Amino acid sequence: MASLATFNFVLFLIVLASSLHFTADARRLVESDQPDQPLLFQYHNGPLLSGKISVNLIWYGKFKPSQRAVVSDFVTSVASSNPTIAQPSVATWWKATEKYYQLSKKPYSLAISLGSQILDENYSLGKSLTNQQIMELASKGGQKNAINVVLTSADVAVEGFCSSRCGTHGSGLGGSSKGHNSKFAYIWVGNSETQCPGQCAWPFHQPIYGPQNPPLVAPNNDVGLDGMVINLASLLAGTVTNPFGNGYYQGPKEAPLEAASACPGIYGKGAYPGYAGDVPVDATTGANYNAHGVNGRKYLLPALFDPSTSTCSTLA
Repeated sequence: MASLATFNFVLFLIVLASSLHFTADARRLVESDQPDQPLLFQYHNGPLLSGKISVNLIWYGKFKPSQRAVVSDFVTSVASSNPTIAQPSVATWWKATEKYYQLSKKPYSLAISLGSQILDENYSLGKSLTNQQIMELASKGGQKNAINVVLTSADVAVEGFCSSRCGTHGSGLGGSSKGHNSKFAYIWVGNSETQCPGQCAWPFHQPIYGPQNPPLVAPNNDVGLDGMVINLASLLAGTVTNPFGNGYYQGPKEAPLEAASACPGIYGKGAYPGYAGDVPVDATTGANYNAHGVNGRKYLLPALFDPSTSTCSTLA
């Protein structure tokens, strides 16, 4: 079992708190007056996820059907080729990950789809989970050609949740085939609505530190779930481009900056610490979003690092 990159909300929070604490690498991504100091992403020659990959959702704790639909529709939207979906779309956002494959000179053959959904509404492992238990839950999903996503409800405490992270991604050993153990990728994201929305559901909740600008309006009218989508999106991009810790990242392997975590707190043009950027507003609901999905969904998705230009690329 290998524990890999963690989506570190501490970096995210630092970006929100103050420009004085804005990390040098992240600052270079949003300050146009420093074009000669780009953030250098490195490819560490490891595999990127490829082929047909099922994203299996493992729901731990109590989630309403409407909440599960917010996330499952997001995953479905990633690979949707429906021409009737308005632009910019979730699929357009996801297409930016293709550049990592192009630069690695590996053929792009990744096809993401929604797989199975497993419900554990009776808290089989209790309401306080360790990292090992997250791995145990993740292993309930498919272990070949899969990303298993563990989603914990608002009343579940997870080791490190809120104190150092909003979610994480990693890998585990799957079944043995012809004498070789396969690896499967997994993601964990927690619902921060009642525990730490100021850290893990920003910009839909005021941050606990830094500028107290009015929060944005969650596009699916659920601060916790819309926050989970942001973190899931970030981790999904990190998972496919750095699934086993030797793909694309910058910085130390133990705390890498990946495709989305290299662009913390950026959702639209003109973003700066404490301000998510200029993003569209739904004329009917007043909700903020930057991507359209299936079933009329709207989502707010993070900027992705463009390795070809060394800049953060936003939809809005």
